[in-house]
Amino acid sequence: MIYSFLRPLLFQFSPETAHKITLSSLKILHALKLTQLIFGTSESGVNAPIKVMGLNFPNPVGLAAGMDKNAECINGLAALGFGFIEVGTVTPRPQSGNPKPRLFRLPAAQAIINRMGFNNEGIDKLIGNVQKANYKGILGINIGKNFDTPLDKAVDDYLIGFQKVYPHADYVTINISSPNTQGLRQLQTGDELDHLLTSLKEAQQQLATQYNKYVPLVIKIAPDLSEAEVASIADKLLAHNIDGVIATNTTLSRENVENLPHSKEAGGLSGAPLSERATEVVQQLNAALKNKIPIIAAGGVMSAADAQDKFKAGASLVQIYTGLIYRGPGLIKEIIN
Repeated sequence: MIYSFLRPLLFQFSPETAHKITLSSLKILHALKLTQLIFGTSESGVNAPIKVMGLNFPNPVGLAAGMDKNAECINGLAALGFGFIEVGTVTPRPQSGNPKPRLFRLPAAQAIINRMGFNNEGIDKLIGNVQKANYKGILGINIGKNFDTPLDKAVDDYLIGFQKVYPHADYVTINISSPNTQGLRQLQTGDELDHLLTSLKEAQQQLATQYNKYVPLVIKIAPDLSEAEVASIADKLLAHNIDGVIATNTTLSRENVENLPHSKEAGGLSGAPLSERATEVVQQLNAALKNKIPIIAAGGVMSAADAQDKFKAGASLVQIYTGLIYRGPGLIKEIIN
């Protein structure tokens, strides 16, 4: 596979520079219609259709949010064979994110630590890019709050984001689980979560009438939750008729990577070390949700076996990101096959 030759070259650059090079290259390759030739992929993916949240996915392997924050490379990424693409996280106003360096590789563990901090060009720029792409596949848009919006006003940011992206998305993900925006994870608990879900469901009903289109609402949760906390979130998702849940975001744990270079950097850890814990959260959610709300599994999907574990645990779909960085586009077809 050509990616095995490309990866050492990309890893010569800083992670953030390599990220930019990758997106720029994919845009060029797609424009020249060379993506499938070079990577051996198919834009329609391998045919393994599945219906989830009322949406017809051509296959169950998606791109997780974070890779294409501003929706600038949708078509280039889709040409790799994904069954769906999730862009963002995007905030109402542009923001630069946390100071650099803020992205670190741990190759010995097939892991990444990031503390990006929702760096993005703002929701209006993302919508413009989505419109230009004219992508016909399943598109998720992941929204968050600006870093300087007080936690007690966070619902306002999510409502702004939800209302703006609604007509352009096939589903909308509410990111309340990033560890890199101060206090954000508090929105996963108690009255804060109830208030957020109540407000979003009311908006969803109004927007569905306005656009004559029902767009599923998905909540993305953290892996660093107790079983009781997972069960409590599941109860609230059921009570508010939420359409889907993504498990999980990155972890603050450094288990199994403690002695590796960069392991003490602040931020969320993704990749192979997260796989087992993310699967446990999927199992716990599945037990609590009783098949009433579909689960999208993310976190440490580095192989077909990892994906199979997620499906066995109760996931309907999987998403990859760090696995794509370490394994390349061949991982998509491997999982689907």
